[in-house]
Amino acid sequence: MTFLEIFLWVVFPYIMLTMFIVGHIYRYNVDQFGWSAKSSEILEKKQLKWGSILFHYGIIFVFFGHVAGILIPKAFYDTVGITTEMYHFGAVWIGGIAGLATIIGILLLMVRRFTVKRIFIHSTYRDILVLILLTLTTVTGFVNTVWYTGRGVAFEYRETISPWFRGILGFRPMPELMDGAPLGFQIHIVSAFLLFGIWPFTRLVHVWSLPLEYLNRRFVVYRAVLARKSLHFSSNRLKK
Repeated sequence: MTFLEIFLWVVFPYIMLTMFIVGHIYRYNVDQFGWSAKSSEILEKKQLKWGSILFHYGIIFVFFGHVAGILIPKAFYDTVGITTEMYHFGAVWIGGIAGLATIIGILLLMVRRFTVKRIFIHSTYRDILVLILLTLTTVTGFVNTVWYTGRGVAFEYRETISPWFRGILGFRPMPELMDGAPLGFQIHIVSAFLLFGIWPFTRLVHVWSLPLEYLNRRFVVYRAVLARKSLHFSSNRLKK
């Protein structure tokens, strides 16, 4: 294999994963107050509403689709009786719909970022870079699913890309499995790893800030009677 192939399918993934892990630890220790998405809802709400809903719901299904297709070996599906045709049917239709929703959402967010002046002037180069990488990753992933899987092209990523990725996670790199992978899949993988590498230094860290404490928090009850009494008390103090 060439030096470039070794770099792309062995060295580069480990560099990006190291940046992902070490970068999160570093930022958590030095910038906890900046650990948020820095919401711009106050600057523009209408486009954000639809773009955010489509993107976030779509990306959740896309994530679990990747778990099912990459982290779970093909042999498991064969064992439980899920045929290749059944798997690809779900990948094309469920994954395709989720991917389309994600793309529409990210495109709405990108248009909003560049066309709403108040949003654009408050944007950093990291915000724009994240949007570009997210768009590139989601579009190439969607095209791969529809163009290759949907057309029945003879390329089974569960026997090539999936074991390669599991080999990276298990410190058993097998770059030869990526030899001959379609260019669209290669671009998708490289852009995804690059996204993981810059993740800790962007607003994407808000993914880990789920407000789970709200599930057990007691309701805050507002009573109109108390509000009127408080207002009456305040007005009396002002008169005095």
